[in-house]
Amino acid sequence: MFRFLCLLALLRAVPAYAEVTYLGSYDWRVSDRLFGGFSAIEVTADGMDFVALTDRGSIARGTFIRDGDTITGIDLGGLRRLLGPTRAPLADDLNDSEGLAIGPDGTLYVSFEGEDGVRSFADVDRPGSELVTARDFNAFQPNSGLEALAIGPDGALYTLPERSGLATRPFPVFRLKGGVWDQPFEITRAGAFLPVGADVGPDSRLYVLERDFTGIGFRSRIRRFDLDGRNEETILETGLRTHDNLEGISVWQDAQGLRITLISDDNFRMFQRTEIVEYRLTE
Repeated sequence: MFRFLCLLALLRAVPAYAEVTYLGSYDWRVSDRLFGGFSAIEVTADGMDFVALTDRGSIARGTFIRDGDTITGIDLGGLRRLLGPTRAPLADDLNDSEGLAIGPDGTLYVSFEGEDGVRSFADVDRPGSELVTARDFNAFQPNSGLEALAIGPDGALYTLPERSGLATRPFPVFRLKGGVWDQPFEITRAGAFLPVGADVGPDSRLYVLERDFTGIGFRSRIRRFDLDGRNEETILETGLRTHDNLEGISVWQDAQGLRITLISDDNFRMFQRTEIVEYRLTE
């Protein structure tokens, strides 16, 4: 009996999110040539304001209009091109912006594919820094570079490539801390899913959004890890064509638990859509 009670106490002491609840989707449409191709999103702690990034070097600020748990509208506060160090918009061969993370002081960090690396921006209308890159990035497959970016509690940036090089090879996770790149861990490659977005949640865990394109639609998966790559947990896996091409993820918290806000990349195609999807995680 004593051993049973100890085991029961241990099980009760281990936190786990057992339930994922779909809250709804919002089809976002704006008549602007810069609108579309969203690859990343960051939501404020109160769940009301957001910054979203396109994969053609543009960035948007907006505010959600909510009715309870449902997004009913969006007030777009601005949509503009990212500026390079010379204060000119980034050139077309340098503007494949994919990942977004925002520091406590409001600094925006953006990861780029093609010319793989990270730039920082003091604000959406301020010029960016020079590209901070690493020699390891030269080994990435074409069009399969730094899709995801997240910032940890200590200000370290975490990123990983969309492809690892082999179906049996784990994805390397790179960290930028104090201006120095290293690779502190890797995460398993499981199935046909490829990482396209990341965020560090209020629980200080790394959430990785993954995508599988089957030719007739998309599937999505979210896994989370400790910041040493351990304790892998799959918290969501959707069926084919449940959502559009989800690429951006932001994890925040309300009074009822953790919330996940996702945004899709419409590839600037009329038959796709910019979809904002929300889920709740409850213990």
